[in-house]
Amino acid sequence: MTAAIHNPQLRLLNALRANSKPIMTFLGLPSFRTAQIIAQTGVDGIIIDCEHGQISDDSMHSSTAAIAALGVSPLVRLRMGHPDLIKRALDAGAHGIVVPQINTVEEAKTVVSHSKFPPRGCRGQGSAFPAIAHGIDLPTYLKTANETLITCLQIETRAGVENVDAICAVPGVDMIFIGPNDLSLSVLGYVPARGDEPEFLDAIEKIVVAARKHGKWVGRLSNNGLLCKEHLKIFDTVAMGYDIRAIQNWYTSELRVARS
Repeated sequence: MTAAIHNPQLRLLNALRANSKPIMTFLGLPSFRTAQIIAQTGVDGIIIDCEHGQISDDSMHSSTAAIAALGVSPLVRLRMGHPDLIKRALDAGAHGIVVPQINTVEEAKTVVSHSKFPPRGCRGQGSAFPAIAHGIDLPTYLKTANETLITCLQIETRAGVENVDAICAVPGVDMIFIGPNDLSLSVLGYVPARGDEPEFLDAIEKIVVAARKHGKWVGRLSNNGLLCKEHLKIFDTVAMGYDIRAIQNWYTSELRVARS
């Protein structure tokens, strides 16, 4: 990422560049009001989950705008790395994309190609929305997007771990994100991991080493604040939980107290 290009609106990118250990979270509910509420909590980025969340194209657009308007970075986790999905997320104004289940260097190169404007890629232009979400005019967005959008790939399978060094070597890949549940399912055959299984720990270490070797940021999911604090000793960023689980956990905890 070219540090010379600075846009104060890009909260997550700026925090990553400053090595200030930004904290994100996941949004799975299709509500721009929920997006606004979470964006006001102090998080640096919100990953709008179009893979596992109940997020339609309309909800993704609304949530992206709501989050960006409050000075927080919206990222969109796609269902898959299809070019149409990349285009829609970036045209909505996402400050970056998170692409799940990346297993090969070819898949990584394809994602990067469709995330970049020519001559570095083949992304088409036709939307005024991304410039709004970046707080700049459209000509400036077109000049700077290739250097300021975060392209994040998830490594969460045995195949992805085997190819992680080559994946991290791809120019234009900015961040690697570990999905510990899918990684556990692929490597161990069950979920969740206890966290002390040698094969699981070795897979995580291999991902981190490859990311560091090639100068990529690396993040992971963390289920609570204490785990975030621990994981941030190693990782550049974490995603602390999920809006749906936060609601479930609060009601479960308070009902236990009320009925005790």
